[in-house]
Amino acid sequence: MQDPNKIRNIAIIAHVDHGKTTLVDGLLKQSQTFRDNQAEMSQDLIMDSGDQERERGITITAKVTAVQHGDYRINIIDTPGHADFSGEVERILNMADGCLLIVDAQEGPMPQTKFVLSKALAQGLKPIVIINKIDKFGSRLGEVEDELADLFLELAVHEDQLHYPVYYAIGRAGKAWQNPPTNPDEDANLDVIFDAIISDIPAPVVEADKPFQMLVTALAWDNFKGKFAVGRISRGSIKAGEAVTLCRKDGTLLKSKVDLVFMSHGVSRFEVPGGVAGDIVQLTGIGEAQIGETLADAVNPEALPVLEVEAPTLKIYLGPNTSPFKGTEGEFTTSRQIGDRLKKELEINVGLRVEEESIGFLVSGRGELHLSVLIETMRREGFEFEVGRPQVVTHEEKGKTMEPLEEVIIEIPAEHVGAVQMELGTRRAALKEQFTSNKGVTKLVYEMPTRTLLGMRNILLTNTKGTIIMNTLPLGFQELGSSLQQLRNGVLIAFETGVTTPYALQNVEERGVCFIGPAIRVYAGQIIGLNTRGEDMEINVCRAKQLTNMRSKSSDGTVQLTPPINFSLEECLDFLEKDELLEVTPKSLRLRKRELDPNKRKRAPK
Repeated sequence: MQDPNKIRNIAIIAHVDHGKTTLVDGLLKQSQTFRDNQAEMSQDLIMDSGDQERERGITITAKVTAVQHGDYRINIIDTPGHADFSGEVERILNMADGCLLIVDAQEGPMPQTKFVLSKALAQGLKPIVIINKIDKFGSRLGEVEDELADLFLELAVHEDQLHYPVYYAIGRAGKAWQNPPTNPDEDANLDVIFDAIISDIPAPVVEADKPFQMLVTALAWDNFKGKFAVGRISRGSIKAGEAVTLCRKDGTLLKSKVDLVFMSHGVSRFEVPGGVAGDIVQLTGIGEAQIGETLADAVNPEALPVLEVEAPTLKIYLGPNTSPFKGTEGEFTTSRQIGDRLKKELEINVGLRVEEESIGFLVSGRGELHLSVLIETMRREGFEFEVGRPQVVTHEEKGKTMEPLEEVIIEIPAEHVGAVQMELGTRRAALKEQFTSNKGVTKLVYEMPTRTLLGMRNILLTNTKGTIIMNTLPLGFQELGSSLQQLRNGVLIAFETGVTTPYALQNVEERGVCFIGPAIRVYAGQIIGLNTRGEDMEINVCRAKQLTNMRSKSSDGTVQLTPPINFSLEECLDFLEKDELLEVTPKSLRLRKRELDPNKRKRAPK
């Protein structure tokens, strides 16, 4: 077994797209984790193994890997950088003793940098700062170092955390230096990072002679071995075949036995005889284990404190599909099947909450991206369902209803400042800070309730011609304010069920923006476009041109239609109003009115 003094456990934390996963690629490749002829040597973003992670270019779930550097075993925890997946960061940091904070040399510390660093310092982790992408055209090392010093001064829990080593890197090229290089093209590797981890990150503080204890921090599955309980051994040791006690969240104890012990190496796991305190291990045989529960000694079981993660901020209705096309495109369509899938998700997604709501469920998460990743995952698995408009999660405090509050940081070219300020003014955002950099980019810092953020990102992208950079950070809660008026125009609604025709769609273009093309099946009550006016309008998009024996020069012309707007899943969720639903199937996303019957819809209370 490994000597605990030769173990290092580090978490890699950063804002989105500052180069965490790319740096992990370099550490894996330069530690000879893979053979020269293995596919991983020519692969990027090795740790982003999920389909959506690769498509979206972001890390969604925290992952544990390990490399061997000389006599030292380095366990590396790659964490997400997006605020919506902060539950992943919170649950995984307790396995680490130190952290690598990656900061972009041009952007400097960003909102999520502040969030993840505050969590790491609160856990008492020893930080190492790596200023990455120093070869960028807009690199500004001196200013970024000053900004980092201010950030640490604001967040440090004790004085030792103000003394942190700084390294400089080009993660994409697998290069790092102790001092800023005069020529970034010179030969270099990541040895200085490996040496820093070994010298600056403390070995785990262990009690090797005490009874076994481990907090389950993650779960994994295998078709042959079943469920893996992943965590860091807090004290004692564990061997394959040993009896343990599972300390459940409800206080009950369950006798179990460890079948096999595994550890990580690169992107794979390998079987070991056992693990000692300080090691991150994966145990099989404990099928009942859940994240946040403790595996302890069979004779003297003691539970560790249960993992606490921050409460969700957004909730969304998710239930079986009730449209006329239900059951035609999905494999799993019933409320029971959806409920079973959500229960399975709760086992691994610690930031999620699920409650039953009539025939469906209320699913609560950290933000629109957190919820949309779950919706997209279920859709790809063959589920068919409908979702409602995202709503904020409120709670009572001293007799007052409290709603979540967020800090919104916006960076835009100076010519779009007016458009942004006008949009945020209608949403009752409070401007806290505004300044313009020497490159002509204006930075605006607002405080606003989470509910007023819904649907804003797409509008701002349109108004600023796609040049906006927007980040949000949870600030806490404030008293619930008055409701906003509808900020979107009315919609165009299909009048009857049928197949759309080019002839009929010409009328849609005269009245607004079209969401569907010709020869598409639609049903009465489906939303097929956005009106130019504030009210909803029904329109017949299935009407065919009447055939006559009369010919005219004008009537036989080819119909020219503007290509329809195709919304992504997040854009569909942003678009919804409270009387609308989104039908989600493996093949389609359809916006619709909650009440399909036009007469009932007109009588419904506004």
